[in-house]
Amino acid sequence: ALVQEVWRVLEPRHRGQVDFQVAELPPVCGDPVAVRQIWMNLLDNAIKFSSGCTHARIEVGGECQNGEARFYVRDNGAGFDMAYAHKLFNLFQRLHGTDEFEGTGVGLAIVKRFVAKHGGRVWAKGEIDAGATFYFSLPTHCTQG
Repeated sequence: ALVQEVWRVLEPRHRGQVDFQVAELPPVCGDPVAVRQIWMNLLDNAIKFSSGCTHARIEVGGECQNGEARFYVRDNGAGFDMAYAHKLFNLFQRLHGTDEFEGTGVGLAIVKRFVAKHGGRVWAKGEIDAGATFYFSLPTHCTQG
């Protein structure tokens, strides 16, 4: 439900021009504001970097594995060179110029920070002009604190 809500909020960015697919996602516990921001940043990036595609497609999925829920956002957009994947989640790091795509280079750093705050991790895979997949994991159990 949260992913669908974020997608509706982002409607002015995609204007219904994207084939959007969401698989059933595993439940997790966490700060709802932070988890919502994770989805907001990842989906907004997927929209932005697939905006040049004739038939833009974004897929969201997830599964439970080894005590964590693993999620992904996959697009068929601009992609990136895996040689620079280690820079993606650093503050103010951009792999595309501002003349190609708008942005400040903080969105993925925020994702990394919020995911780490919950005890999870982030990673990505991509190929230039063949899209990208951004992953994050969150623990599947709730702790009282």
